[in-house]
Amino acid sequence: MQILVAALIAVLVFLQYLLWVAEDGVRQTFAMQIAIQAQQEDNAALTERNSALAAEVEDLKRGMMAIEERARSDMGMIRKDETFYRLLEQPSDGPQKPTESPAAQLPSDSPR
Repeated sequence: MQILVAALIAVLVFLQYLLWVAEDGVRQTFAMQIAIQAQQEDNAALTERNSALAAEVEDLKRGMMAIEERARSDMGMIRKDETFYRLLEQPSDGPQKPTESPAAQLPSDSPR
Protein backbone atom coordinates (compact mmCIF):
# COMPACT_ATOMS: atom_id res chain seq x y z
CA MET A 1 0.00 0.00 0.00
CA GLN A 2 2.81 2.41 0.83
CA ILE A 3 4.43 1.70 -2.52
CA LEU A 4 1.19 2.61 -4.29
CA VAL A 5 0.91 5.89 -2.35
CA ALA A 6 4.57 6.70 -3.10
CA ALA A 7 4.02 5.94 -6.80
CA LEU A 8 0.92 8.15 -6.91
CA ILE A 9 2.79 11.00 -5.18
CA ALA A 10 5.67 10.61 -7.66
CA VAL A 11 3.23 10.71 -10.58
CA LEU A 12 1.53 13.79 -9.08
CA VAL A 13 4.88 15.57 -8.64
CA PHE A 14 5.89 14.66 -12.20
CA LEU A 15 2.59 15.96 -13.62
CA GLN A 16 2.92 19.21 -11.65
CA TYR A 17 6.44 19.61 -13.03
CA LEU A 18 5.13 19.13 -16.56
CA LEU A 19 2.31 21.60 -15.95
CA TRP A 20 4.31 24.44 -14.42
CA VAL A 21 7.98 24.08 -15.43
CA ALA A 22 8.22 22.19 -18.73
CA GLU A 23 8.42 23.91 -22.13
CA ASP A 24 4.78 23.20 -22.95
CA GLY A 25 3.61 24.29 -19.52
CA VAL A 26 1.53 27.19 -18.26
CA ARG A 27 4.37 29.76 -18.30
CA GLN A 28 5.23 29.03 -21.93
CA THR A 29 1.57 29.15 -22.93
CA PHE A 30 1.10 32.51 -21.20
CA ALA A 31 4.24 33.91 -22.85
CA MET A 32 3.01 32.73 -26.25
CA GLN A 33 -0.39 34.38 -25.70
CA ILE A 34 1.34 37.69 -24.95
CA ALA A 35 3.51 37.32 -28.06
CA ILE A 36 0.47 36.50 -30.20
CA GLN A 37 -1.39 39.56 -28.91
CA ALA A 38 1.59 41.83 -29.65
CA GLN A 39 1.92 40.35 -33.15
CA GLN A 40 -1.79 40.86 -33.83
CA GLU A 41 -1.50 44.52 -32.81
CA ASP A 42 1.50 44.94 -35.12
CA ASN A 43 -0.38 43.24 -37.94
CA ALA A 44 -3.40 45.52 -37.44
CA ALA A 45 -1.19 48.62 -37.63
CA LEU A 46 0.56 47.33 -40.75
CA THR A 47 -2.77 46.42 -42.36
CA GLU A 48 -4.04 49.94 -41.73
CA ARG A 49 -0.86 51.42 -43.22
CA ASN A 50 -1.14 49.12 -46.24
CA SER A 51 -4.75 50.17 -46.78
CA ALA A 52 -3.76 53.84 -46.68
CA LEU A 53 -0.93 53.24 -49.14
CA ALA A 54 -3.21 51.26 -51.46
CA ALA A 55 -5.76 54.09 -51.40
CA GLU A 56 -3.02 56.61 -52.17
CA VAL A 57 -1.74 54.51 -55.08
CA GLU A 58 -5.27 54.19 -56.45
CA ASP A 59 -5.79 57.94 -56.08
CA LEU A 60 -2.51 58.65 -57.87
CA LYS A 61 -3.50 56.31 -60.70
CA ARG A 62 -6.94 57.83 -61.21
CA GLY A 63 -6.94 61.47 -60.14
CA MET A 64 -4.96 64.51 -61.16
CA MET A 65 -5.70 66.27 -57.84
CA ALA A 66 -3.48 63.85 -55.91
CA ILE A 67 -0.64 64.26 -58.38
CA GLU A 68 -0.96 68.04 -58.22
CA GLU A 69 -1.03 67.99 -54.43
CA ARG A 70 2.06 65.77 -54.32
CA ALA A 71 3.90 68.08 -56.72
CA ARG A 72 2.99 71.12 -54.61
CA SER A 73 3.93 69.67 -51.23
CA ASP A 74 6.96 67.55 -52.10
CA MET A 75 8.52 69.51 -54.96
CA GLY A 76 7.28 73.05 -54.31
CA MET A 77 5.74 73.42 -57.77
CA ILE A 78 3.15 76.05 -58.69
CA ARG A 79 0.95 76.52 -61.74
CA LYS A 80 1.56 79.20 -64.37
CA ASP A 81 -1.52 81.20 -63.38
CA GLU A 82 -0.64 81.29 -59.65
CA THR A 83 1.41 83.75 -57.65
CA PHE A 84 3.69 82.41 -54.94
CA TYR A 85 4.12 84.44 -51.76
CA ARG A 86 6.73 83.52 -49.20
CA LEU A 87 6.33 85.04 -45.74
CA LEU A 88 9.42 85.27 -43.58
CA GLU A 89 9.48 86.14 -39.91
CA GLN A 90 11.66 89.02 -38.75
CA PRO A 91 14.51 87.81 -36.54
CA SER A 92 14.27 89.10 -33.01
CA ASP A 93 17.41 90.92 -31.86
CA GLY A 94 16.63 90.81 -28.17
CA PRO A 95 13.83 91.15 -25.70
CA GLN A 96 10.90 93.04 -27.12
CA LYS A 97 9.14 95.83 -25.29
CA PRO A 98 5.55 95.09 -24.40
CA THR A 99 3.17 96.96 -26.67
CA GLU A 100 0.32 98.95 -25.25
CA SER A 101 -3.20 97.93 -26.04
CA PRO A 102 -5.26 100.26 -28.30
CA ALA A 103 -7.51 101.13 -25.37
CA ALA A 104 -4.53 102.37 -23.38
CA GLN A 105 -3.56 104.73 -26.22
CA LEU A 106 -6.87 106.63 -26.18
CA PRO A 107 -6.79 110.07 -24.55
CA SER A 108 -8.23 110.13 -21.08
CA ASP A 109 -10.82 112.84 -21.89
CA SER A 110 -12.46 110.89 -24.75
CA PRO A 111 -15.67 108.96 -24.00
CA ARG A 112 -15.36 105.22 -23.86
